[in-house]
Order: sequence, then structure tokens, then C-alpha cells
Amino acid sequence: MEDDLVSEADILLRSEKEFHDAARRNDTEKMQELMKRGVDVKAKNKIDRKALHWAAGMGNEQALRLLMDHDTEVDEEDSFGMNALLLASWFGHLKILQILVASGAKLNCENKKGLNLLHCAAQRGHIKVLEFIMEDLEDVQLDKRDKSDRTALHLAAEYGQLEVVEFLIGFGCGHGLKDKELNTALHLAAKHGHDKVLQKILETGVDINEKNIDGLTALHFCADEGHYDCVKLLLESCCDVNALTNKNMNALHYAAQHGYEKVARLLVDRGINMDAVDSQHATPLHMAVFYNYLEIVRLLIDADCDMDIPDNRQQTALHIAAEHGRQDIAEMILIAGVNLKLMDKQGKTSLDVAARGNHVNLVDMIIKADRFYKWEKDNMNSDSDSWEGRHLSFKQDHHLETQHIRSVLWRLATKYLKPCEWKQLAQFWRFTEAHIRAIEQQWTGQSSPRQAVQIQLKKLQGAWPPYASGMAAWCDNGWGESHQGLV
Repeated sequence: MEDDLVSEADILLRSEKEFHDAARRNDTEKMQELMKRGVDVKAKNKIDRKALHWAAGMGNEQALRLLMDHDTEVDEEDSFGMNALLLASWFGHLKILQILVASGAKLNCENKKGLNLLHCAAQRGHIKVLEFIMEDLEDVQLDKRDKSDRTALHLAAEYGQLEVVEFLIGFGCGHGLKDKELNTALHLAAKHGHDKVLQKILETGVDINEKNIDGLTALHFCADEGHYDCVKLLLESCCDVNALTNKNMNALHYAAQHGYEKVARLLVDRGINMDAVDSQHATPLHMAVFYNYLEIVRLLIDADCDMDIPDNRQQTALHIAAEHGRQDIAEMILIAGVNLKLMDKQGKTSLDVAARGNHVNLVDMIIKADRFYKWEKDNMNSDSDSWEGRHLSFKQDHHLETQHIRSVLWRLATKYLKPCEWKQLAQFWRFTEAHIRAIEQQWTGQSSPRQAVQIQLKKLQGAWPPYASGMAAWCDNGWGESHQGLV
């Protein structure tokens, strides 16, 4: 068979490819057969890897010894800067490592990322290889840094290699050294959720509140990734729960941004500042509303956060809910009680924002809440009208006890009221001009005048207060007298 290239994507001849495959399988018989046929034992593939690399990386002792009889260039690197010695360390082949060291392989080698023997073994968790490196090789730098300024401890912490971390700490490595991003091993363990590694590093007495180049502590990292056990461990170790990043974000901002309810609850229970504002003047509540995390919003409201804080657009959490049509969240905020008069930078209230976005149900809810707040204020001294402990909702009313009033309004709209008379009805019921304007803004279609009346009255119906007694009082008045038989 002709010895042509394996494929257009490869640069090996077929015999050379067979030789590489035999080295990977530790098939010395096949290797010797191909060598007798004159195969190039030093042939490299498209990533500059030769048979010696494969034998070392696969831990094939017989193949390696055979190759070393014909290829003494054991320090040659592939396109990643990995030579046979580094591959043996990376894959944890102690015997191969010992053979290569005995043959005079260069010990201070590094790949293109600056990883040396110690880095490779530490990242991959090969404790036996580490013991050999530290105990049998000379001039090993325990805190040697790679091109990202990371030591073996950094890599072991990042990849959760607990046994390696314990080993390196036992040998006296630097516990608080920083990489180029000013991350310590503690930061990396927290970021990747390795709680046991985190605990071990904490035992060395490192600064638990150390910040990286962006001002993040270990607590920020594990809150950002939702690592509950790590957050709990750091809090129990008395970290600063209110530490701020360079963007003025605390750990609760991160938990709220990603919807990590358990983490957020833990932080709130430990007294974190729920009303902290970041560089955009956003609170955790703003973030939870924006990203639509209902349970986080509920948690923050129940913990009595300040719901009227404006962000850099002067928008409150309710403005954001109105802008994005978040009905469930808006209702929670409205039930808790907010200032509906607050305006954003464009001079818009949350009602204006909801109307502009054509969020019809939200418009109704905000109007209903505004009217309820007024009714509650006017009746706050009346024990009979107390709402404490009773169900409250600002969503569209479907209660049986109000069915009669809904029927009355529908008959008014379909049979009696002329165009624009709905406004008279709204004014009679003391809807404000802002309420009427918001309701009116919702109808922009090409309906007939009578259909327009029906639409507007339906929206008036949606803006009723959430209590039957108030509605009955509104309908039981002079308006009913002027429309005999309707009420």
C-alpha cells in the first residue's frame, strides 16, 4: 500500500500515523515492525506531537523505553509547549517521570502558559507525582508562578484538589500570594465552590476580606456563583458581610442578580445592608425586579427593605416592574406600600411608565392601589375597616361579591353611556386626572364610539379598589339615582 498522507487535515504519512497509534497502545511489536520498514520515529503531527509524547502521556513504559533508544530528544515540545516530562506530570505517570528524569530530561521546563512540573501535577491532583517532585528533585521552587502569576496552590485551589492543597500548605507554600488579577487561592476556591479547600485555606490565617483587582472578596465570588456552603462558611468565619466591590456591589447584589434565593436569605439573616446602592445607584431590589426573580423580591420586601430608593434613572423598583410588565412583582410592591408620586428623570410616575408601555393590567393595578392607599388613609381610624390579616390583591377583580357591580358597569357601557361619559363617571368616583389620563392612553384603536366607551369602562372596572364595601359605597350614590334600575 502506498505510504501517502493520512488526510488533507494531517501531515503524517500512513505509516507514521500507525506508529503514533502503536505508541499510544504500548504496542511495541507493531512499533518495531514499522521501524524495520524505515518509519521516521521522530515524525510530528499537526500539533508537533511525536510518538515519544504519546508514550509519555499514556504512561506506556515499554513504548517509551523503545523510543528512547532511537529518539534521544526527550525535551522537544508540542505546539502547546508540552514535552514528555510535562505530559507525564500532567497525566500523573510517576514511573514515566522517573525514567525521563533519569535519562537527563530538563527539569525546569515550562509550557506556553508557564506551567512547570509542579503546576501540572497540582492542577490535576497527582499527589504521588508531587511527592516525587518535592522530595527527590533538587531546586524546586514551591511558589513558582506561571504566566498568570499563579502558583501550584492557586491551581490546586481553583480545581478543588484538597489533598494537594494540604500537601502544599504542609510544605510551607505562600498562602496569600496573588495572581495578576490579585486573586489569592482563597478567591479561587470560593469562586469555584470548593468549600473543603476553602476551609483548609482559612485555617492558615489568611485575610478573609482580601480584595482582588476589581475589589471582590471571597464572599462576592461565591455569592456571584451561588455557592451556598461557601457563603455559609465565610459568614461563620466572620467575614465582612457588607464589603463592597469597586462598583459598590455587596454580596446581596450578586445573589439578587442571579436569583440565588438561599444565598440571599442567608445574607439577609446575617444582617447585610439590603439598601446598599451600587455605582448605578441600584439596590438588590432593583436587580431582583429587573431580572424577574419573584422570590428574591418577596424576601427583600418581607425583610423591610426600602422600596422607594431611586436608581441612576431615578426609577424605583416599581418603575422597573411597570416598565417590564412584571405584574406579580408589582403587586407585591403595591401591597407592601410605596410612594406612587415619585418620578423618574423623565418626570414619569410608575403609572405613567405602565401606561406608556401599554401594560393595561398594571395600569389598573396601580390606579387601584393608589385609590386604596387614599381610602385606607381616610379610614385608618376605623377598626371595622381594618385590613390587617386580610387577603389583599390589586389584580383584576373576579369575586362573586362584586359581580353585581361589574354587571352594572357593563350595562352602563353597552346601553346607556355616550362617548366621553365614562370620564364623568370616573370624575364622580374621584379618579384623579392622572388616573383618567392613564386609562385613556390605553385605548388607541379604531373602535366605534360605543366600543370605546365599553373599553374605557372595562378599564374603570379593573381599577376598582380590592374591597366590596368601598365599591358599594361608590355606586350607592347620586349617580345611581340618575340611572334608575341600574343600581
